[in-house]
This record gives sequence, structure tokens and C-alpha cells, in this order.
Amino acid sequence: MARIALGLQDCLYMGNLSSRRDWGHAKDYIRAMYLILQQDQPDDYVIATGVTTSIREFILKTFAAAGLDLEFSGEKEDETGKLVNINETIFNERIGKEYMDAIKLRMKNDPVMVRIDRNYYRPTEVDLLIGDSTKARTKLGWQPGYDLEGLIEDMITSDIQLMKKETHIKNGGYKTFNYFE
Repeated sequence: MARIALGLQDCLYMGNLSSRRDWGHAKDYIRAMYLILQQDQPDDYVIATGVTTSIREFILKTFAAAGLDLEFSGEKEDETGKLVNINETIFNERIGKEYMDAIKLRMKNDPVMVRIDRNYYRPTEVDLLIGDSTKARTKLGWQPGYDLEGLIEDMITSDIQLMKKETHIKNGGYKTFNYFE
């Protein structure tokens, strides 16, 4: 999302958008690992939020957090996510006013921000991944400190900051690499 909003990338290519995942913050998982290591006896624990969200919904929330409202249409490999609205206040605050004209032009000329690529389908796709962390919660006293919105907030803040650096490097005439592929 950050790369698209900043004009560094045209489209996000995904696999199965209907898969549901138990999204959790790395900070919560690191804290859980620490608590596990403090135990006198080794044991197995499931560390999870217990909340599941589809990949499609995660994408919608991520783009919306930057002021970009998407709408999905189509089915299976023909499904696309199109930019249908820009919340200028959020976009200017998150991304920056200097990128507004480019994203408006993009919405007018080619609003497709998300496409399906069969190469990203997993051969052994699991439609639903959700964990039961009851044991970790009761035995370790562990609770996730971040909800999905908090996770997305941290992710986009970090990614936008990182991608803005890449934008400045490219604008200076230097070549950059996409480290996220």
C-alpha cells in the first residue's frame, strides 16, 4: 500500500483473498516468547489473537488507514480492488500533500490497485487459520496488546516512512530495489 500510495508501485498482486488469518503483532509474539522462556519446565504453547480476518478485509483496512478506499469486484482470478475514493485529510496526513495529485490521476486513469495472480496461490491453501491461545493466556498471563487496527497502524507508519526514503533516493536519480518480493 505504501509503495502504491507513493507512486513506487502500480499494483498489489495477491493470491486467495478469501483466506482467513489470525493476524498478530510481532511485539506481542516476542513478549510471549520471553514469557515462555521464563518457565521452569519446557512446554508447548499456541500464541494467537483468536480473531480471524480475511486477507481481503486486511487489505481494505490497510488502504483505508492511508485514506484510500478500495472496492472489490469480480470473482476468483478476475477479482480486482479498485480505488473508489480518497479521504484527502487522512491521505495528506499519512502520505503527504505532495502525493495527492498523482494518486488522483491514478484513480482517474487506472484505479485498479489489487489484482489476483495465480502464482500467489498456495498449493496447500488453508482457508481458515485461527489459534487458541488459552493455555498461554492462563499459564503465562499473556494477552495480546495489539488489535488488528493497532497492527495495521504500526505497519503503515513504518512502511510509509521507509518508502518515502526510497522515493527520495529515486528522485535523486539512483536505482532502488524492491526488497519485498
